[in-house]
Amino acid sequence: MGKKQDNIKRMLELQKKFSDFERENGVDGFDYYTPPAGHPLEGYIKEYTALANEVVDMAHEEAGSHR
Repeated sequence: MGKKQDNIKRMLELQKKFSDFERENGVDGFDYYTPPAGHPLEGYIKEYTALANEVVDMAHEEAGSHR
């Protein structure tokens, strides 16, 4: 599997983790933007954003376009 596909697979895993947590516990802005250490969503935004940006960059490279 290529890097882009690996990133997309990980993004889907993160989305499922987030959806499951939200369904079971609800999510407020604090949980989403500034979760405390050890919180199940700790690092979620940072990792997801990094992966998404890589996927976008790879897609632009494939298409010969730019942001």
